[in-house]
Amino acid sequence: MEHLERCAWFLRGTLVRAAVRRYLPWALVTSMVAGSLLKELSPLPESFLSNKRNVLNVYFVKLAWAWTFCLLLPFIALTNYHLTGKAGVVLRRLSTLLVGTAIWYVCTDLFSNIEHYTGSCYQSPALEGVREEHRSKQQCHREGGFWHGFDISGHSFLLTFCALMIVEEMAVLHEVKTDRSHCLHMAITTLVVALGFLTFIWVWMFLCTAVYFHDLSQKVFGTLFGLLGWYGTYGFWYLKSFSPGLPPQSSSLNLKQDSYKK
Repeated sequence: MEHLERCAWFLRGTLVRAAVRRYLPWALVTSMVAGSLLKELSPLPESFLSNKRNVLNVYFVKLAWAWTFCLLLPFIALTNYHLTGKAGVVLRRLSTLLVGTAIWYVCTDLFSNIEHYTGSCYQSPALEGVREEHRSKQQCHREGGFWHGFDISGHSFLLTFCALMIVEEMAVLHEVKTDRSHCLHMAITTLVVALGFLTFIWVWMFLCTAVYFHDLSQKVFGTLFGLLGWYGTYGFWYLKSFSPGLPPQSSSLNLKQDSYKK
């Protein structure tokens, strides 16, 4: 328990700062551009992380929204009910997860359609010999072909959106004070550690995507969609009265509005 407490203390001090929420989007954009330039100008050698079937990619990144959803659900419920004591407020705040699910679904479906309508089926990865008879990616792969279209980076989009959403929701910890002997304290501490490590995984795998995968333009569009999903909700819509709202904290609306004006 002591080690868990220390870990939670470190993560709270690192991720809950207003400066992190303010500068993380810029840090992600900068690292995406820098990593992409490194990939184009001086590619790194093959490694565990460049393998699409590595453990982090298969069991975490490909399920990024599921991990984020499942950990934020109890975290939002417990912290918001602890602070407000109102089930209505908790349900309203939990609707942020429904909004996030809608953003995830619409964007990934859009990316898939863009790749479909801009793509063609080829006989080899060198893009030789177009197979006109195969009109879809699924049919192309089923027949042993190679589909090539404008493949917007779903990893860049989702990892950006998930990391920023977690950081926004963890801002509530400024207000949460619990008795160490209470089971609620243990539950929140465990969730803080889990969400903190998840955020570090998302940022790390975002960097790996920038360095190893996709073209620069594909990562730019993916990252921009992630930023738009985050800013359109936490930076604009959630500031309005008819919305899921921001995490409860002292003068949260004024502080949030001021931070986005700067």
